[in-house]
Amino acid sequence: MRSVWVFALLGVALALCAALLLRTPVSGDLSAFLPRSPSPAQQLLVDQLREGVVSRLVLVALEGESEGTGSTQLAQLSETMRGRLAADPHFVSVNNGARGPLEAEGQLLFERRYLLSPAVTPARFTRDGLHAALERNLELLASPVSMLASEWIAADPTGEMLELMDLLDAGDGPQKRHGVWFSRDGSRALMILQTQAEGYDLEAQAAAVQSIRWAFAHARAQAGMPARLLLSGPGVFAVSARHAIKHDALRLSLIASMLASALLLYAFRSLWIVVLTLIPVTCGALAGAAAVSLGFGAIHGVTLGFGMTLMGEAVDYAVYLFTHIDARNSAASALRRLWPALVVGMLTSVFGYGAMLFSGFPGLAQLGLFSIVGVMAALLVTRVVLPRLVPDDLAVLELAHLAAPMRCMMSPLQRLRLPAAALVVFGLAWLVSQGGARWDDDLSSLSPIAQADKALDQALRADLGAPDVRHVLIVSGTSAQGALEAAETMGEALEPLRAQGHIAGFDSPARYLPSMSAQRARQAAIPDAPTLEQRMNEAAEGLPYRSEIFKPFLAAASAARVSALLERADLERSAYALKLDSLLLERRGTWYAILPLRGVADVSPVSYAAQRTGLPGAVLLDVKQEADALYRGYRDRALLFALIGAAAMFVLLWGALRSLRRAFDVALPIVGAIVTACLVLAVAEVRLTLFHLVALLLVAGVGSNYALLLERRALLAGDSVRSLAAVVLCSGSTVIAFGLLALSSTPVLSAIGSTVALGAVLIVVFALMFGPRPDELVMFRKH
Repeated sequence: MRSVWVFALLGVALALCAALLLRTPVSGDLSAFLPRSPSPAQQLLVDQLREGVVSRLVLVALEGESEGTGSTQLAQLSETMRGRLAADPHFVSVNNGARGPLEAEGQLLFERRYLLSPAVTPARFTRDGLHAALERNLELLASPVSMLASEWIAADPTGEMLELMDLLDAGDGPQKRHGVWFSRDGSRALMILQTQAEGYDLEAQAAAVQSIRWAFAHARAQAGMPARLLLSGPGVFAVSARHAIKHDALRLSLIASMLASALLLYAFRSLWIVVLTLIPVTCGALAGAAAVSLGFGAIHGVTLGFGMTLMGEAVDYAVYLFTHIDARNSAASALRRLWPALVVGMLTSVFGYGAMLFSGFPGLAQLGLFSIVGVMAALLVTRVVLPRLVPDDLAVLELAHLAAPMRCMMSPLQRLRLPAAALVVFGLAWLVSQGGARWDDDLSSLSPIAQADKALDQALRADLGAPDVRHVLIVSGTSAQGALEAAETMGEALEPLRAQGHIAGFDSPARYLPSMSAQRARQAAIPDAPTLEQRMNEAAEGLPYRSEIFKPFLAAASAARVSALLERADLERSAYALKLDSLLLERRGTWYAILPLRGVADVSPVSYAAQRTGLPGAVLLDVKQEADALYRGYRDRALLFALIGAAAMFVLLWGALRSLRRAFDVALPIVGAIVTACLVLAVAEVRLTLFHLVALLLVAGVGSNYALLLERRALLAGDSVRSLAAVVLCSGSTVIAFGLLALSSTPVLSAIGSTVALGAVLIVVFALMFGPRPDELVMFRKH
């Protein structure tokens, strides 16, 4: 009757976990592997990656599949796609450089030029100021651009439109062919799209990506030409990463399950035992995923892919049980005998995984929580459920054929004790002397994006003329107007630096939306209509202009003097709105204005100029340096917690084994394996990342179970054949699970998989090397 209640409770728990998971979204948010609690300025940059305008951009490239596809055809394809996507509700803006949208933006600039131009000052409209402007216009009329100049001189003799065009020209933009954007070599037609949804909304991003693909398929079919679609951008990467991880998780999990099941079937010769060993794995994976869902509200795709590796340890508990059942030991008695060692092994794993919870990276914290809850649930199910499912007439298993290879390896390995010990000591000293030199301190090393996708993104950004902005100034205010006013103050301090060559240029949200006070000042700079007309007539004296030609200018200036001020809504669905939203942000009640700097020759004058403004909270950031320093800080923090976890593991072993010598015997193979794995990675010229640290923690957690079983006194006191056989099966399943994970297309999973598979093998090697001699072991006796 008691068993019925156990199975009923297990069924209810699994059903609840499954129901919870069915309602939990799978995230591919790339910022999950960015620190979650940096300084406010750093957090602003992290938030931008997650939900800012940058996260909503999609870069599109169209290229021919054959040499016969010309730029004319690609331009037609681009225009057809633009027309279709412009009406798609998934997108706020669709831009391929065509004149349609640019003409509308040009009209907006022209109509609001007096509010937008920083050159609008009282001196601009004095007699001398107007006279100087008219003389410049005569020079323009004699230049090659005379036809263009003659169209707007009558309405804009002061040249405010030229000022704006010069101000808003950020430098090297994409080149045009046939009226649309193209790459520099002319092989790709280019587009930039902004999605309606935030970058972290993967379902909406996936729908937007699908809309682009449909529009491309429609346009290509209509044109009847061979062409290829290339996509890039945060949302594209996140959707692609989620798909790749789901695909890898399903495919590799199935393969790993089949291979591990085949290994167990070969060992136990019982399909029922194989099925039973998978029960703790399944329960552990469901419990771990449910815990992540409750704790984080979503499961990252990397955590989902990592779930398959839980079988590498969760299956161990069932294997330990079945390898120790014989004619004298039932499942219940075998578990009672093994239980202390299993609990110690589980707790050492928990201490190892616990370091991930405190890493400061949400993605790693998910992995840690998943692993901790998973192994605890797997052990609990092994203890409570499996003994009730093992048949009383289970055949006694012959395991000598599994233990024999391990026993044969002992003598050759033990001859290498001295060189191995020297290698570990040397390797440990060398790694300590290296300090941070072996670590990859580039924050981009944490990205789950494949290298090929990164290269494509860089190529498209270069084609579109996106500047490589490394330095940014951040100013803040209690309101949007306060932040814009601060940006204008900072801009005034930066202009002399640009003139002196200390910087090549800078951008500012105040260029696209001046503050209300700046707009009012510009309106006040324009004289009333009679005064302006009188000054204009005086300024034109002696110059070859007809008096009536400037009536459009007088009317426009008078209208601007009393017009409504420019607001964010006036820029809607324009490229300037996109720029403004990327540079003016509100976070937690504070408004931030970001001023990206270009071509910084020396940061010292910039820092000094920023300080002289006296703006509170103004921050000069070297984005790369700050990001890398941010990563180093969190890496050091994770490393500290890892060392604390390792110390806690050793203390736990000492207390459980009640012997310092035995604790050292268990710890030695773990330390040897970790140090040797690091040396192998160094020889392979692999720089360590946080993911390698996670993998080494997993090596310690998984390997502690093997080291406990192969510890000298445990082998001499127990049935050595069954212990050796258990390690063969457990380490084999671990190598299978993590070795397959190394084949994943996701760099995160691949790094963890390859390192853990290597470490699992090394722990067994070191445990056998420093274990008892083969002739000391009591060999298996048949019953």
